[in-house]
Amino acid sequence: MPQQTLEDALQAAGNPAAMVRNSQIGAYIYPVVAPEFSNWRDEQRAWRDGCVLFDQSHHMVNFFMEGPDALKMLTELGINSMSNFAVDRAKQYVPCSYDGYVIGDGILFYLADQQFVFVGRAPAANWLQFHSETGGYKVTTRYDDRSPSRPMGRPVVRALYRYQIQGPKANEVIAKLNGGSAPNIRFFNMGHITIAGRQVRALRHGMAGAPGLEVWGPYEEADEIRTAILEAGKDAGIVPVGARAYATNTLESGWIPSPLPGVYTGDKMKAYRQWLPAAGYEGTASVGGSFVSSNIEDYYVTPFEMGYGTFAKFDHDFIGREALEKMQGKAHRRKVTFEWNGQDVTTIMASMYEDGPIYKYIDMPNANYSSSSYDSIIVDGKVVGFSMFAGYSYNERRQLSLGIVDEEFATPGTEVTLLWGEPDGGTHKTTVERHRQFEIRAIVAPVPYAREVRESYHSGWRSAGAAT
Repeated sequence: MPQQTLEDALQAAGNPAAMVRNSQIGAYIYPVVAPEFSNWRDEQRAWRDGCVLFDQSHHMVNFFMEGPDALKMLTELGINSMSNFAVDRAKQYVPCSYDGYVIGDGILFYLADQQFVFVGRAPAANWLQFHSETGGYKVTTRYDDRSPSRPMGRPVVRALYRYQIQGPKANEVIAKLNGGSAPNIRFFNMGHITIAGRQVRALRHGMAGAPGLEVWGPYEEADEIRTAILEAGKDAGIVPVGARAYATNTLESGWIPSPLPGVYTGDKMKAYRQWLPAAGYEGTASVGGSFVSSNIEDYYVTPFEMGYGTFAKFDHDFIGREALEKMQGKAHRRKVTFEWNGQDVTTIMASMYEDGPIYKYIDMPNANYSSSSYDSIIVDGKVVGFSMFAGYSYNERRQLSLGIVDEEFATPGTEVTLLWGEPDGGTHKTTVERHRQFEIRAIVAPVPYAREVRESYHSGWRSAGAAT
């Protein structure tokens, strides 16, 4: 029997928006890595004050590409310019649909001549795989899927381990690993570091304010390398970060990880929907939150809204170019941080212990309960934006979320209302209990929110086009 496609599932569902809002996939899980190694509060604090080890080996796709047309394919699918892209460099790569809507993003590594790997969530990797198979490119590929959310006791094997050493004391640990001096690698460039006698590939990167290193290698060496990093970091008080805290570092550094991919509509996208399996990410993805529309395109976002406007370079032909050129120079919603009112958050939490209405549970520290979150941001009764990724920062002692808002309301200090919870008691997602909605007072804040990130991080990374 032929495999059901995403297009089949959409036709059967009737309304794409209703399908994703009632998906039964459950919570988005950061797999395999222990939820906590100490406790998530101290793990969050360590990336601000000390040094942490992030284990990124399991929650992202590695999509390997090799061949004479690999760079050509990447050029024709991404909004980014490839004119100065070279071996041992990396970039945040953003592909769009024909109508200029973001499909996803991730990090693209230029490994060697004609060799690349894209690392990120499934939507962008799937788009690349589709075109590698159907676009007539001379390219060979390998799709190393993320680890299963629920392995159920089965062994998990990846192509690569992937670790990050981050925080203000990261260089101290890196230097010790490397025999006394940190390697001289420029931001978002690659080089090597010696770990346990092995030459290990490394990217100068950062997710916690102070630049650090991302290192990777064969998965069978993962335990050896992890042990060496932790041993070298003892004097610096290195803290391994578990899955609960890991996802929340973006609240301080300003990246929105999971907008709904803009693939569910458009005649030019139909062939792609007929290629995608119904059981894949796009067919099972869930949308949660108070914003409700019967038009799924109302959930799509553009590169300009996500802070990727400076990435869009019109020095090459790419899918979505015409649409983005028409958007250029116009007013766009802006990426911001929303700082939630602590008393309102406390009222929601307290409803778990009192008689009366129950409000939607706020999980700690990661408050997201779907693949993609869309909570309405309201001013004077009008929806002016979305809250799209929410959680608690122990470093800031604040409940925060990242999202987008109409340009006129993007100034830090602007008071808005965040409508928390879903209407009519909630959708049929497995992560949604029966509840009432609650209007949370919120204030628009800069992105990145953390002062350390705004003042010390590489210009443009995660903050381009955002409110400051």
